Amino acid sequence: MPTFRFAARLTAAASILSLLAACATHEVDFQGEGEGFVGQGAPVMAVLETPSVGTVGDDAADDPAVWASATPVTVMGRQTSGFVAGTDKKSGLYIYGFDGQMLQFMPQGLLNNVDVAEGLSVAGRPQLVLGASDRTPGKTGVALYLFDPAGTGDNGVRYWGSIATDVVEPYGFCFGRRGDEIHAVLVGHEGELRQFVLTADPAGAPAAREVRRAEIGSISEGCAADEGADALYVNEENVGLWRYGLDPASGAARTLVQPVAPGVLVADAEGLTTLADGQARYLIGSSQGDSTFPVWRIDGAAPEYKGRFVVVDGAVDGVTGTDGLAALGGPVGPFPEGLVVIQDDVNDVGTQNFKYVDWRAIRTALGL
Repeated sequence: MPTFRFAARLTAAASILSLLAACATHEVDFQGEGEGFVGQGAPVMAVLETPSVGTVGDDAADDPAVWASATPVTVMGRQTSGFVAGTDKKSGLYIYGFDGQMLQFMPQGLLNNVDVAEGLSVAGRPQLVLGASDRTPGKTGVALYLFDPAGTGDNGVRYWGSIATDVVEPYGFCFGRRGDEIHAVLVGHEGELRQFVLTADPAGAPAAREVRRAEIGSISEGCAADEGADALYVNEENVGLWRYGLDPASGAARTLVQPVAPGVLVADAEGLTTLADGQARYLIGSSQGDSTFPVWRIDGAAPEYKGRFVVVDGAVDGVTGTDGLAALGGPVGPFPEGLVVIQDDVNDVGTQNFKYVDWRAIRTALGL
């Protein structure tokens, strides 16, 4: 997207947000019925969006991940300050720039949820690792990818290998760090929880050691790690939001943070993501049943519910029926204090895609 178009969208969104500022901390009601229903929440707007995913007329776009670099990197010959990865659960993995434009597509099969982690060295070279739950028949498990931040030329995300599991239908996926270890957490459609420690062997191939298995209870998907509290959050779609320990020794022990309930978390309880904003840490969920996004502050003794937001029409169309979302605090390309990327189930033009929301808009709307 040309720079002037991106700037114009940011300006338009900021102007509309200023008109909403007076009532930003109050919830507004967008009543509707059936597909596209939007419940109560503080209104915010996306500032830009990605192109529609390539699978036309189908439920395809699912879950994103966000990564930002302190120095410019090269993706497929284009310089960028990071990227957004997004799954098309019918065909593969997209890589987008912070302008929303596609940088790369990998036709990798039935990938559902994706996440990214730093701190992995492969053959003595620092790498970014991406992991995605893979439902492709014959390869179910976790598909793994690498990106070389120091690469040049046609440097892109590349397939690395996989983690095989006994989970019949991999659904949710997230990374979490414990000290120097990268932990990979897989959530199965039927509520299976599997946790692995991911490393690279001397030959540079992926190696995974299973360190926990537990049963959540019923259909589950969204998961997110809060490394600051050594916690793991999981959404059981028709039950509610659970908090586990990220320490695999904690086993199946858990606390119900929020049951499915009208006005807070409406089934299906879907995606989860965490965001660090200075000393504060937040958990954002997707209340898919009423197209809202509940937010908890999680750096205290217990999660503290802070309210919900909705993404309404503005520079781009609003968001409904979200499957997955991802957030990153601090400088993220043109977003100086953080970015939230949200899958949109019903796009106004074309098929499903991903919307970019400036974290500052959410923080202002909820009075955080």
